[in-house]
Amino acid sequence: MSPLGEAKVGIPFGLLKDLNPFLVLVIAVIANILVYPLMLFFLNFMNVFLTKLHWYKKSAIWVARRAKKGSKENLDKYGYVGLAIFVMIPLPGTGVYAGTIAAYLFKMDFKKAFLANSIGITISSLIVWTVTCLSKGMF
Repeated sequence: MSPLGEAKVGIPFGLLKDLNPFLVLVIAVIANILVYPLMLFFLNFMNVFLTKLHWYKKSAIWVARRAKKGSKENLDKYGYVGLAIFVMIPLPGTGVYAGTIAAYLFKMDFKKAFLANSIGITISSLIVWTVTCLSKGMF
């Protein structure tokens, strides 16, 4: 669930530690799906209080601009499918944290955005899991 790597780091770490590969995948997907409601709670409630702190407000604006810049084209063109695609790309800055922030900033429907984030992170996790398993010679 770390915003520094999400499943992109958790899956390879678990597989390199020789944990059960299917358990690693399931836990990574579930943990990352849970990020959406937790982040949304934070954005809806905690963010209001923390924006009074100068350093936090400056950081939050930087993150918001980055999330908008990275996702705006996909969201404008493809809507919720674009959100899923954005979250699905297994590169830094494109996971469920950025997807949740983008959904929040663009005032997307909670349930549809949750589904899009869930689909995106599941596909992203499957990609990372498969590549890691192939690189370890597990298949």
